[in-house]
Amino acid sequence: MHVRTPEQAAFADAIDAFCRARTGTRAQRDALTHHGTEAHAPGLYGQMAELGWLGVGIPLEYGGAGGGMSDVCLFAERTSYGLAPVGGFITTAVAAGPYAKFGTPEQKETVLGGIARGRVEAISISEPGAGSDVAALSCRAVRTHGGFIVNGQKTWCSNAHFADHLLLVARTNTVGSRHEGLTMFCVPAGTPGMEIRGIPTMGGKEVNDVFFTDCFLPESSVVGTVDHAWPQLMAGLNSERLILAASMLGRGRRAFDDAVAYVKERKQFGRAVGSFQALKHRIADLATELDCCELLVYRVAAMADEHPDRMLPREASMAKLKTTETAKRVALEGMQMLGGYGYALEYDMESHLRATVISTVYGGTSEIQRDIIGKTFGL
Repeated sequence: MHVRTPEQAAFADAIDAFCRARTGTRAQRDALTHHGTEAHAPGLYGQMAELGWLGVGIPLEYGGAGGGMSDVCLFAERTSYGLAPVGGFITTAVAAGPYAKFGTPEQKETVLGGIARGRVEAISISEPGAGSDVAALSCRAVRTHGGFIVNGQKTWCSNAHFADHLLLVARTNTVGSRHEGLTMFCVPAGTPGMEIRGIPTMGGKEVNDVFFTDCFLPESSVVGTVDHAWPQLMAGLNSERLILAASMLGRGRRAFDDAVAYVKERKQFGRAVGSFQALKHRIADLATELDCCELLVYRVAAMADEHPDRMLPREASMAKLKTTETAKRVALEGMQMLGGYGYALEYDMESHLRATVISTVYGGTSEIQRDIIGKTFGL
């Protein structure tokens, strides 16, 4: 396991204690999430903001703690392990990067300061015809007097229904390559011409379609440089992959610990089922894989902290690929070890499975991660 600083160890202990007290039982989590239909509990999130945790990666001048990617990953991992319903944190942490690097002073004050106080941010990239092929997006932002008029549809937009702003990526120019002519915009919630419709999923209320119809955005809403959002976007996606990896590290470890606890207690043929070699070896393999994931995630996080402007496409994709696939395997194996109880709502394993299976899809599928890694070797 990776070595934490004394401050990080204390931070992890505090998060663990918080989660044990407030989200430690199914009854507590059901009350916070309307029986699992909501991925985000605003009240709980607000309590974390009061403790100063949500500003973990936000610069000091905007009310944050000034921590690095290692600290952000630690928060994502431990809250995920604790099954804390704070689904808004991932998109918020990812959105913070572009605002911190490319935003105007006003955008930084509003968005970054708001994040530290417990506000949620969302990102709108994917479209019905542009998922893995991000450069194919066609939502248009046409320049007009004083700003831009946006028309088009976005989809799979996590947390848009309760976010303060949408970090929109739209096409502002059709001249040049597909990777040119893209621009980022900060779109406040409730902007006229923007409509958000939820997409029903197994995970409850998490993702949305977003429709723009003659939606006016002033020039001041541009984040970074007009027509040059591609490098900005790539930097953000690498951060997203690392934070998602950290979150699934936490969920994978929770699924593992739940499985171990069960096989120690469940008795068949006169002894605990975990004492049988078939399960003992399965547990050994999963434990080894999870430790490998932890070392990889925090190694990449340390690299990001050492060189904040470095892209790290290979390493971030490796972390996302390895950790999400491992977490999915742990949950699948856990369900097999729990037998029928793995499928029952009485236990959390079915929830672990739903959460980990989709993690190999969002933020770039496992297939896309492999393709990115291969390209870094000139293939």
